Amino acid sequence: MTPGVYSSSKVIRMSEKEQKKELQTLIFSGEEDTWSNESVRSFGWRIQKRSPLWRPPTDVFETEDAFIVVVEVAGMRGTEISVTLEKGMLSIRGMRVDTGDMKAYHQMEIAYGEFETKIKMPRKVEKDQIEATYSDGFLRVLMPKKKAKSIQIEG
Repeated sequence: MTPGVYSSSKVIRMSEKEQKKELQTLIFSGEEDTWSNESVRSFGWRIQKRSPLWRPPTDVFETEDAFIVVVEVAGMRGTEISVTLEKGMLSIRGMRVDTGDMKAYHQMEIAYGEFETKIKMPRKVEKDQIEATYSDGFLRVLMPKKKAKSIQIEG
């Protein structure tokens, strides 16, 4: 695993329906290794692997004219953060590197490694007018709402 990147997993209780389906898969799949898929399953339980990406605290709100996204990512530079808007989905990614100065943690609450947060925009925005600023540990993305197009009726 990459230094400064942490991942996690969680164990989930499977429903009876999921257990039956899993058993059928094991019996009738004909595959050599039915355990090599993305989540490892055992009768009645499954381990669900989580992405090593962490999600920073994010606020999304709107004003009359714009949508505003505020992401708390202290200890970085604005150039270390990527902001993209594609098909109505705002994606904010970056990497906060652990300095590695400490010998042992007594308490660890600050996330390090690669992060990502995605926000589905409720309506279209003016793509060419989006502004992103980073100051005092907060990324602020301002996205003006797309105005309705007025059509002149001739006649």
